[in-house]
Amino acid sequence: MNRTATLICLVLVLGGALLLAAGNQLAAPGSTFHVPTYVISLVGKYLCYAMLALALDLVWGYAGILSLGHAAFFALGGYAMGMYLMRQIGTRGMYGNAILPDFMVFLNWKELPWYWHGFDNPGFAILMVLLVPGLLALVFGWLAFRSRVSGVYLSIITQALTFALLLAFFRNDMGFGGNNGLTDFKDIFGYRLQADSTRAALLIASAVFLCLMLLVARFIVTSRFGKVLIAVRDTEARTRFLGYRPERYKLFVFVVSAIMAGIGGALYVPQVGIINPSEFSPANSIEAVIWVAVGGRGTLVGAILGAILVNGGKTYFTGALPEIWLFALGALFILVTLFLPHGVLGLFRRREKALPTKPTQGTATEPAE
Repeated sequence: MNRTATLICLVLVLGGALLLAAGNQLAAPGSTFHVPTYVISLVGKYLCYAMLALALDLVWGYAGILSLGHAAFFALGGYAMGMYLMRQIGTRGMYGNAILPDFMVFLNWKELPWYWHGFDNPGFAILMVLLVPGLLALVFGWLAFRSRVSGVYLSIITQALTFALLLAFFRNDMGFGGNNGLTDFKDIFGYRLQADSTRAALLIASAVFLCLMLLVARFIVTSRFGKVLIAVRDTEARTRFLGYRPERYKLFVFVVSAIMAGIGGALYVPQVGIINPSEFSPANSIEAVIWVAVGGRGTLVGAILGAILVNGGKTYFTGALPEIWLFALGALFILVTLFLPHGVLGLFRRREKALPTKPTQGTATEPAE
């Protein structure tokens, strides 16, 4: 089931992205097969959310770490990409200054802060997308797991972490645009960001990275390391008594998960055109938990499915019935918890177990009563 579900997910994600991109680029506007650019950007955003959900499922579903602050890693990756995109604006959109971004000119900054240097180089920016979330996860995880903080206490601390970053990035003197954040991007890697071909390329890139992350996550959880990780999730004390160091396993997977979330954030920013402190909101991390729960915790593929389904519903209901969306989201989480503890993917597993198995040759079957 797991291998089949993974293969189906890879085919659907890559094939769907390629079909949408082809419909946008090859079909003439106004034709039946033409895919509007806003649909391309919307689906690309869903795939980035799916990366965040996949990263969360890796630590929650297989290590038992319920992180309520994973949006922080997603946002940090987004800010690293946003800083690179701001450095690509050049003299366009600036108020007579070819060096400083427009919000720095507006705030009377005299020179570029030291932590902005290097972001005009795409290689350095990509390195920061990986390094910043990973380093934060390494430091935070080392302190938390070494102190054997777990359960609800760890969840509360992760939520406090993302809330602290939210307050910090709201400050204008931090040099990240304050409440408005970073926006008005022009180019990415030398290509015009608003071009339809660039949007289609970003969609395909999101699909490719999501598939690569799924393969990496599946490799981790099906390896010997993953077996120990599941043992840590189920009975950490017994695993420790057997001679393993659970904190090392948890720290490794926590850092890998943070890097995956950071990549998702980096691909998210050029497709939505803005990054601001609201991305650090604890509510975003809680929504990601709902995505994983709806799709199926501990399945990887279910996390991707849940992210796409819930965000698709959010897009519809916030447009058609915006006043009931939050109630619908809360009700969805309660219903899934009560009636679908294994998520949507659990329905397929239940059906698979319910199917009668064909007896092998030479095996006697019990007579009917």
